[in-house]
Amino acid sequence: MLLPISTDTSVRRTPWANYGLIGVCIAIHAVWVMAAGMRPPGALTQAVAALRELGTLQGIRPQFHEFITYQFLHLNFAHIAGNMLFLWIFGNPVNAKMGNLPYLLFYLAGGVFAATIYTMSHDNAIIGASGSIAAVTTAYLVLYPRSHITVLYWFFLIGTFEVPSMWMIGFKLIFWDNILAPRMIGESTIAFGAHLAGYGFGFVATILLLALHALPRDQFDLVALWRRWLQRTRFKSAASDPETRARMQFGRVARSVSARAAEAGPTIDPADPTHRLRAEIAEALSRRDWDRAAALYEKLNEIDPRQVLPRQQQLDVANRLYTLNRLPQAAAAYDAFLRHYPSAPESVHVRLLLGIIYARDLQQYEAAEGHLTLSLAALADPKRRQQCLHWLDICAQKLGHPPPQSESGTDTH
Repeated sequence: MLLPISTDTSVRRTPWANYGLIGVCIAIHAVWVMAAGMRPPGALTQAVAALRELGTLQGIRPQFHEFITYQFLHLNFAHIAGNMLFLWIFGNPVNAKMGNLPYLLFYLAGGVFAATIYTMSHDNAIIGASGSIAAVTTAYLVLYPRSHITVLYWFFLIGTFEVPSMWMIGFKLIFWDNILAPRMIGESTIAFGAHLAGYGFGFVATILLLALHALPRDQFDLVALWRRWLQRTRFKSAASDPETRARMQFGRVARSVSARAAEAGPTIDPADPTHRLRAEIAEALSRRDWDRAAALYEKLNEIDPRQVLPRQQQLDVANRLYTLNRLPQAAAAYDAFLRHYPSAPESVHVRLLLGIIYARDLQQYEAAEGHLTLSLAALADPKRRQQCLHWLDICAQKLGHPPPQSESGTDTH
């Protein structure tokens, strides 16, 4: 038998809503067990039994309140123990990511959706939090697709091993437990249809929340991984064309000409406004007229955002835009510098400054984290490294994932 017992996902905020849900479910079940075990049965037993019957979702004629109350009732100890274990494992990190009230609403909505779909084709009564927990489980998969789950096994031996969450949740919990196994065992009292509806709700709803930026984003959630996969696919497709590969390597100067013509450089068209503006920028920089050079560069980018100046000119213009506090324009100029001159001596410090601008001034924490991470790997100055770690820690807090390691090997908090 295989049973998930923990994940490697750190929980940075106390998941009070999940604690409350677990506590309420356990308390309600404890009251039911105590009342059912009274001998002889008394008024309390009858009252608790009546409330339990009132809270059960009746498939034939479901009442509105039953779609909520059935989520807090369980059949026996094994039922509630399994559900609460799964809720503890997957609910805590999801709660920490979503926040308490959004998580509570998400949990209840998952249970309502699971019950609604199930009662459309079944008329038997159901109880249990399985549909809600199924929604939380696939929400965890979308938010932490690269995480690992520790699994307890016992056959002839007892031990544990780690498995990627995509395999454990996608294959074992969804496909095996709720699609393949039910066909093998035949009739069952388990509402597998409600489980599958909950899994579907959690997966789709969480992806939509991420896409709409209603949830904190980071570079490791499923939406981010999917977008990077699409980018790689498009890049490979584009790189298969020789002309495109030449443009990738040489930029706008790439031409299908002889080696001698290539050495002479691209032909300049005097009527092209981009060439005129580039010449005016070079002239303004030679006169140290930084403000005019920056203004001309902005006009150049309005005409053709792909334009990049020679290395020192590009850096001078970016620095002037930063001095003028035109931060979005400065960030774009620094980004263009790094894309076209990644091996320049100034690139390490430019990348650090760009990461700080994205984090401190533009609140674009995903972009900031990417630049700061690359900068940290190349920085040698201890003060600069500490500065980089400080902003990486702020990005991690905003994005809701673990902070980077400090120079001593411990969290920066």
